[in-house]
Amino acid sequence: MTKAQLQAMLGSYLRAAASAVAALYMSGITDPKILANAFIAGLVGPLAKAVNPKDTSIGIGAKK
Repeated sequence: MTKAQLQAMLGSYLRAAASAVAALYMSGITDPKILANAFIAGLVGPLAKAVNPKDTSIGIGAKK
C-alpha cells in the first residue's frame, strides 16, 4: 500500500466518523459516550470497503 493510498484510506475513515458525530451533535445529543459510539460506528462503512477484495480503490483489493 502506498503512502497516498494510506492517506486516502485514513481520510475516508475520519470523514465518515466525524460526519456521524457531527450529525448527532447538531441534533442536540451531547453525551460523550454516545458521541464516541457514533465515531466508532462511523468507521464501519470505510472498514467494510477496505476489507472488500473486489474494491480496487483502497484496502485489500487495491493494486499495489
